[in-house]
Amino acid sequence: MNKVLDEIIDLMKSAGTRPMETGVPGLSMIKGDIPTHQLAALYKPMIGFTVQGTKILSIGERSTTMEGPSYYVLPLHVPATASVHPDSDGRPYMSLGLELNQKVLQSLLRDLPEDLIPTASEDFFPACEIDIEFMEAWLRLLRLTKTLRDIPALAPAYEREILYRVLMRPQGWYLRQLGLRESNFSRISQTVKWLRDNYTGAIDIGEMASKSGMAINTFHRQFKRATGLSPIQFQKQLRLLEARNLIAFEGYAVAGAAYQVGYQSPSQFNREYS
Repeated sequence: MNKVLDEIIDLMKSAGTRPMETGVPGLSMIKGDIPTHQLAALYKPMIGFTVQGTKILSIGERSTTMEGPSYYVLPLHVPATASVHPDSDGRPYMSLGLELNQKVLQSLLRDLPEDLIPTASEDFFPACEIDIEFMEAWLRLLRLTKTLRDIPALAPAYEREILYRVLMRPQGWYLRQLGLRESNFSRISQTVKWLRDNYTGAIDIGEMASKSGMAINTFHRQFKRATGLSPIQFQKQLRLLEARNLIAFEGYAVAGAAYQVGYQSPSQFNREYS
């Protein structure tokens, strides 16, 4: 395993403290002492591979420590904060990310017997142990950064293998639910998309539940299971993240940012932002 990991680390030597596209569709890499403010973001649906060092990812009031080498799955867009740290020998944090492609996932699920995929896990987006076969799949995908002509022919096969290996592991349930068009999880995914576009306005939980075809209690439970947050918490985190961007990068005053993202009271915004 060390030989495979060493080659992955070598192929990532050009990475920096901002996500770097690799030329392989959906695959990015990052390395080093990443500023905490940069790690407060709306994270895309992805499979993350912590290669080296540690990442502490916080969603709402719950945190997961991801010590490399390990992987994790974020099945939906989620607002989160994080911090990263070198490993015990002082070597820099390094990670790879592969965006989830729902079309590829759905195609793969059609080829798999349903009873092969593990049942639901009660853990909250845990860091999962990565074995040599799974690590080699990541290596094959990363090697394509050195042979760009091979990407169109081989990247889809390697991406499919990574998805398959996740499906066969503890977090496979999340991917399976995301890939099923009529699952509660897939309906929650549609609600999340709507919230991303409409977070500045008032939200009606009953209406969202009705559109998802669920009772309010069921909707609330399924939403929190899928995202780690209640719908109201999810909206609040979206507002605060956007307000931070307006203040830090666009020069908005605090009150102006608060009103822009939907707050009616700057004092309430100040309390929640702090």
